[in-house]
Amino acid sequence: MEIVRNADGTLLVPVAPERRHTDDESADAASAEEGKSEETPSVAPTTRLLHPGEGGYDEALAEWDHQQNPDRAPVVSTATGRQEAMTLVHAVAVSPDHAVAVEVEALGDPEASGEALRHVLVGGVHSVEDFAAEVEKAEGGALLTAHETTKIIGEVLTELD
Repeated sequence: MEIVRNADGTLLVPVAPERRHTDDESADAASAEEGKSEETPSVAPTTRLLHPGEGGYDEALAEWDHQQNPDRAPVVSTATGRQEAMTLVHAVAVSPDHAVAVEVEALGDPEASGEALRHVLVGGVHSVEDFAAEVEKAEGGALLTAHETTKIIGEVLTELD
């Protein structure tokens, strides 16, 4: 099962169910009689809804992005791509109508900006926090939370794809 990104930025991710073991006495008896394993047969995977800022969200978003284009080369962030990505994230954050499409259209090098944002996601939550601090320092304004930054990155990557 693949990760699904919803319009509100949440991710529906597959979660493998916990393995269950039978108690020792009945397991020994069952193993001796039937030659079976102590573990019960596995059941179908379940899912979990992750919201931006929630534990594991950044990693799941990076995996979702990889699923969109599995043949893409490993992400590489360039200085100009990162600078343009910081400007983009700031512009979307301060935009009164949260105009992602308009800001993406204004990019000089959308591919480099997308790669820079993917690079941020691959680094996990600390990378997102560091990126948000860089955006604040470079662009001014209030410090974005990791939650806000990750949500904007996801929206931008969706728009770029």
